[in-house]
Amino acid sequence: MINITIEDRDGSRRPVEIPEEISLSLMEVLKASDHHVLATCAGMALCATCHVQVLEGPEKYFHATNTELDMLDTLPETGHDSRLACQIRISEDMDGMIFRIRGEA
Repeated sequence: MINITIEDRDGSRRPVEIPEEISLSLMEVLKASDHHVLATCAGMALCATCHVQVLEGPEKYFHATNTELDMLDTLPETGHDSRLACQIRISEDMDGMIFRIRGEA
């Protein structure tokens, strides 16, 4: 199992267990685990409503792609650790990571 922690907008944290070798994005995992993420574009990186902040984990997950950066630039509050959950594919090296859900519910 891959264990990650999700911090909600109110600061509460909840662990999420994800089966290994699953072919989902972080956005899909968040929605399946009843976190309030709009994801209005269904994972196409067109809306930025699945904005998350990487709080802890491997360095490679802190860097957004150019497509993500274009969308993140439209948001009022982003940082170097901002990502779109739809663009993060679940993998075993994510074990122990911590993400904070950003944006509107």
